[in-house]
Amino acid sequence: QVQLVESGGGLVQAGGSLRLSCAASGRTSSKDVMAWFRQAPGKEREFVAAINWSGGSTIYADSVKNRFTISRDNAKNTVYLQMNSLKPEDTAVYYCARSLLFVPTTTQAMYHYWGQGTQVTVSS
Repeated sequence: QVQLVESGGGLVQAGGSLRLSCAASGRTSSKDVMAWFRQAPGKEREFVAAINWSGGSTIYADSVKNRFTISRDNAKNTVYLQMNSLKPEDTAVYYCARSLLFVPTTTQAMYHYWGQGTQVTVSS
């Protein structure tokens, strides 16, 4: 089993930045894809970004391209989401997820491990 714990959420003004972290523990020896999803109040959970094991392949939702950057440090079993130029519509609970695929995917069903989430609130 793998446990994922997110941190770094909080309250920030529009235009500000936050960096989320997701620490993995347990059976992390397998190569994997890590991703961030988010769920705003009253909305379905949506894909944000994903990264493969080497970090050489990343994908982003159109709504966050050129503002968010996903990265990972395998030595620390940690994946990050750097969020810049934040907007009120970025307000959501952000979830870290893990898939045993080799190629990043936006499909939630392909992610079998999920964290508890961290709240990000962007004020206008």
